Amino acid sequence: MKTQKTNQTSCWKVTLLLFSFMIFPCLISFSQTAKEDYKVNPQEKKQVVDSIALFMKEKYVFPDKGEEMGRLVLKNLKEGKYDEISDPQDFAAALTGDLQSVNHDRHIGVRYGPEMIAMIRKGQNEETKKEAEEYRKQRQEHTNFNFQEIKILPGNVGYLKFNGFMDASDAGPTAIAAMNFLSHTDALIIDLTDNGGGSPSLIQLITTYFFEEPKHLNSFYIREGDKTEQFWTLTYVPGERMLETDIYVLTSGFTFSGAEEFTYNLKNMKRAVIVGETTGGGAHPVNQHIINDNFGISVPFGKAVNPITNANWEGTGIEPHVKAEKNKALDVAYVMALDSLIKKEKNENVKQELAWAKEGLQAKVNPFKMDDKNVKDYVGVYGPRKITLENGQLYYQRENRPKMKMIPMKEDLFMFDDLAYFRLKFIRENGRIVALEGHYDNGTVDKNDKS
Repeated sequence: MKTQKTNQTSCWKVTLLLFSFMIFPCLISFSQTAKEDYKVNPQEKKQVVDSIALFMKEKYVFPDKGEEMGRLVLKNLKEGKYDEISDPQDFAAALTGDLQSVNHDRHIGVRYGPEMIAMIRKGQNEETKKEAEEYRKQRQEHTNFNFQEIKILPGNVGYLKFNGFMDASDAGPTAIAAMNFLSHTDALIIDLTDNGGGSPSLIQLITTYFFEEPKHLNSFYIREGDKTEQFWTLTYVPGERMLETDIYVLTSGFTFSGAEEFTYNLKNMKRAVIVGETTGGGAHPVNQHIINDNFGISVPFGKAVNPITNANWEGTGIEPHVKAEKNKALDVAYVMALDSLIKKEKNENVKQELAWAKEGLQAKVNPFKMDDKNVKDYVGVYGPRKITLENGQLYYQRENRPKMKMIPMKEDLFMFDDLAYFRLKFIRENGRIVALEGHYDNGTVDKNDKS
């Protein structure tokens, strides 16, 4: 068996599907726009099944399982299981279910997509290749290469959400810009809850920012040629590396394939805390094959082999360190990040700012319910500040600045969505509100009496 160390993306990258987009469970999706009233005839069914059996026998990562899958669909065709199916998408779904029943490999999938197949062939034609490539790049740019959100949360905690690992040759500059934007954060939350996978080259690029010395990330055993390809961190990345930054990775049942590799690598290298749900469980690189003008199939041609565990996450998924529902994972990780930073911080001023951020987060996670009877008590003028009540909601305004919705943290204490560094505290004497104080995250307080 040959072993090759590489920093190039030679597997897990779909070679035929030039206009591909990831969908759960990380099968590359052929467009499923059906020809109007198109029905699959018996001759095409036989052609599709025969081709599938051949692809699985010759290409699937596990030869014995590939032959077993091929025999199963041939047997089902012969016994008439597909006779009553005429809708092409139903036919593709039935074949996918039968194939997956043998080895439960969720990367395997038959897809009906005449329009997409026509576009692929157009991209392979020398005369139309340039036009196809321009269209592909335009589509990637319009989705910002799957990078959805980047921000710095109170407490200097970075947040990065991206929904796919596109090849670094395309998405690299966007990823580099994101990592440089976040380079001075003390903790980083990477949200992969909607990430269906992609190319190992972008995994290499992003992971390199978290290590100083070269690290062996993963290997892929490739059936064809009986060889193994290794993937390591890169020797150079533009900008500062985040060597001391606490890393948290958010996962869900949708997190799949390449996104799982990224998670699995960091978990086993003890470089990140995983928060969320168990991932989907797909560890096989996959290629697309066109069967005819209407159908294509994705066939896994290799398997991931982690250098630490000598195993992978196929069929099992990755268990998080801390379990949390998808819609709560960010809040859980954010609290963990702030707690860790508070524990490590020696500067009392910084520690106060971190505690401030944590209090604000906890107030959002567990909203305080005000007594409607007492809401009017806050209304009034406090020097340059004014509190109004509109449709049952309190608003704060200073001089001619815009009004801002007041969010109760507890009785007599309010915060704001757009002013994370500022809060209002009301002062009472004998039960009556007589003043308010403006509190700032740096410890500064100013006071205004109620008119």
